[in-house]
Amino acid sequence: MFFKKKQNPSIDDQQILLVENAQNRIRQKRRLYYHFIAFLFINLVLVIINIGLDYGETIAPFGYPWVFNVALLWLVGLLLHTFQVFVTHRFMGKAWEQEQIKLLVGLQEARIEKIKRELDKEASIKAQSEWHQEPQTSQRITMIAAVSTNHALGKDNQLIWHLSDDLKHFKNLTKGHHVIMGRKTFESMPKALPNRTNVVITRQPDYSAENAVVVSSLADAVKVAQSDSRPFIIGGGEIYAQAMEIAHEIELTRVHGEFEADTFFPEIDLNIWEEVWREEHPTDEKHDYAFSFIRYQRK
Repeated sequence: MFFKKKQNPSIDDQQILLVENAQNRIRQKRRLYYHFIAFLFINLVLVIINIGLDYGETIAPFGYPWVFNVALLWLVGLLLHTFQVFVTHRFMGKAWEQEQIKLLVGLQEARIEKIKRELDKEASIKAQSEWHQEPQTSQRITMIAAVSTNHALGKDNQLIWHLSDDLKHFKNLTKGHHVIMGRKTFESMPKALPNRTNVVITRQPDYSAENAVVVSSLADAVKVAQSDSRPFIIGGGEIYAQAMEIAHEIELTRVHGEFEADTFFPEIDLNIWEEVWREEHPTDEKHDYAFSFIRYQRK
């Protein structure tokens, strides 16, 4: 990613500006201090010369020794200098320093978040581009997920519910196939899923996963699974969002309830997807929540 400097100043530029501003304030205060010392010392010398040694005459029309007139004019200049340093410019005290640090941290966080969004967007576009460049096959890329009514997937990298029939449903569908997932999803499991080819997507270049194939993009994961007639994408949220553009089918377990979560499944646009099968499951002694198995296919 490249950003034009005039439109998006870098973090380093912001830091340099803050340091330069602080150095400039120090120089301003130092010059005011020297000005004040010069005012006291030189005026003391002039008083000694003018009054103590009786050098010089009284200046009309004020009727005061000339040294008083010089001191008065200089005092006006010193007051103007003081006003410029402490009033015209903001005083660089503790409050100023904390405000600048807060500003810098806010800029850094906003910058990092923007870069992250841009990277995610670029990865999604790249995956779509690479996928559509591949010759079309009979392969059915299927997304499989258990999702609540408010689209919740999980919290703290863990499932929110435990539905034994859903786990059996997942196992029966994915057994013998490639299962494609993000790194966090893989790490949330005790080990690689047995009787399946685990494919892990991560941007970490040196990442290794036991009993799994590691790739750097969704497009690469699909290439790894090209011999599989029905590879499954099993999470997490970011991978699901990217896969929405290339998947042919969605095997969804709709859990009937709303839950607090930090990971969510993307919206299913019914202009693009149509429901082709549904099976209802009420609550019972093994299931605290009612749920439905739903299959969507791309129109």
